Amino acid sequence: MEKALVERLEAAVARLEAAASGASLSSAPRDLGDVPAASDPAIVAYDEFVAGAFGRLNAAADKIGGKVLEATNVLAEAFAVAKDLLVQAKQLQKPASMADGQDFFKPLNAAIAKAAAMTEGRRPDYFNHMKSVADSLSALAWVAFLGKDCGMSFPTAHVEESWQMAEFYNNKVLVEYRNKDADHVEWAKALKELYMPGLRDYVKKYYPLGPVWGAAGSAPVIQPKAAAPTPKAPAVKGPPPPAPPSAPLFSTEKSPKSSQPKQGMSAVFQEISGGKAVTSGLRKVTDDMKTKNRADRSGVVNSTAAAAPAPPKTSRAGSFAFKSAPPKLELQMGRKWVVENQVGKKDLAIDDCDSRQSVYVYGCKDSVLQVNGKVNNITVDKCTKFGIVFKDVVAAFEVVNCSGVEVQCQGTAPTISIDNSSGCQLYLSKDSLGASITSAKSSEMNVLVPSGVTDGDWVEHALPQQYIHSFKDGQFTTSPVSHSGA
Repeated sequence: MEKALVERLEAAVARLEAAASGASLSSAPRDLGDVPAASDPAIVAYDEFVAGAFGRLNAAADKIGGKVLEATNVLAEAFAVAKDLLVQAKQLQKPASMADGQDFFKPLNAAIAKAAAMTEGRRPDYFNHMKSVADSLSALAWVAFLGKDCGMSFPTAHVEESWQMAEFYNNKVLVEYRNKDADHVEWAKALKELYMPGLRDYVKKYYPLGPVWGAAGSAPVIQPKAAAPTPKAPAVKGPPPPAPPSAPLFSTEKSPKSSQPKQGMSAVFQEISGGKAVTSGLRKVTDDMKTKNRADRSGVVNSTAAAAPAPPKTSRAGSFAFKSAPPKLELQMGRKWVVENQVGKKDLAIDDCDSRQSVYVYGCKDSVLQVNGKVNNITVDKCTKFGIVFKDVVAAFEVVNCSGVEVQCQGTAPTISIDNSSGCQLYLSKDSLGASITSAKSSEMNVLVPSGVTDGDWVEHALPQQYIHSFKDGQFTTSPVSHSGA
C-alpha cells in the first residue's frame, strides 16, 4: 500500500515540475534536439531498460539471422520511436482526444504496421517469430493513453493484455525449438522478458497514468491543415487508384458514410430501412402459374417466366481464393518438402524423408498426402477438403487457415495446433494420445481416438469452442461450456 502511494506521489511531483516549467514556455526550446532528455530520470531509466533487454534479444537474433534478425531490428526501431514520443510529449499540450493526436502518434503507427506487413501474404519462414513481434508491438500503444475515458486500459494493464495476444505464437517458438535449437529458445525467452516484466514494470513505475504532457501554455498538438482544392483537370483514362490504406492503430473516428450507392445486400437493407417499395419490381404470380392449378403438377415454371439462374453457392473454403499456380511437390535445399497448389490429387506421397526435414503444404484442395517417415514438423496452410496421413513428427503438427481438413497421426506427435480453421477431423493413434492440442479461432474440431474395447473402432470427442469466463477471488477463471442433456 505504501509503495503504491509513493509511486502516485512521484508521478504527481513530475507533473508539478512540468507545470512549473511552463511559466517560461515562451522562451523554451521547441526543437527535440534542445530537450534535456539525458537529465530526465524516466528517459534515463528507459534507455537502461531497453539496452539491457535488447542486448540479450539481439545476441540471440544475430546467431539466428535472416527474417528473425530483421523482425528484431523492426522491434528496436519501434521502441526508439516510443522514446521519441515520450520526450516530445513534455513540450506539447495533451491532446483533447485520440483524433487530435493522430498525427503525433503516426510514427509509432507506421513502425507497428511495418512489423505487421512482415506476416502478410504467403506464410514465410519463421512465421511464429515474426507474428510474436507484430502482435507484441501493440503494447507500445500505451503512450497514447489520454485518460480513463479514452477507450484504452491503463498503461500497465494495456501492456499485459497486449503480451497475452503475442504469447500464443511465442510459445509455439518455444515448443518447436525446445529440443532443437537453443538460440531460438533464448530469443523467445528474451522477447517475453522485454515485455513481462520489463516494459510492464517500467510503465508501472514511471508512467502509471500515461505520458507526461506539457503545461497549458505549451505548443498544441496540431493536425496538418488540409490542402487547398486544386482545379479539376480534364478526365484522362488511366489505371484505377490504389486501395485506401488500412486504418491507423490510434484512429477513433468513425468512417464517413459513402456518398456512392450501396450494392448487393447492403442496398436491399437500405431500401427496407428507408421504406421503399422493394417489391415493386417483382412480377405478379397469376393463378395459372400456381402449382395447384397446373395440369402437369410438375412444379416447373414455364421457361418464359423463369428467372435468370442464380450464381453458384460458395462455401466458406472459397474465401481462401486458390490461385492458379503450378503445382509443386519437391524438396528444397535438402531441408524442406514443399507441397503446393495440388488439386484433385489423391495419391500424393513423400517417402524419402528424415527427422531433420520439415513439410509445408500450401493451397491444396480436394487432395490427400501421405508422409511415410519421421519428419521434424508439418504445416498445412490454406487448404480445403484436404487429407493428410503421417507417422511421426519431432516438434509439432500445425493446421492454419484451413477448412474441411482430415488429419491422421499413425505414430507420435508431441504438439498439435489448430489455428483459424473450421471443420478439422483429427485421428490419433494409441502412441499419440499424449499429444498436447492447442486451438485458436477455430470451430468444428473433432478428435477421434481408438476404442479400448474393439479394434478398429473410433470414439469421437468434440473440442470445445465456447468458453465461460468468471471473475472469482480477484482473477478470471475460464472453463468450457458444457451442454447437458438434462
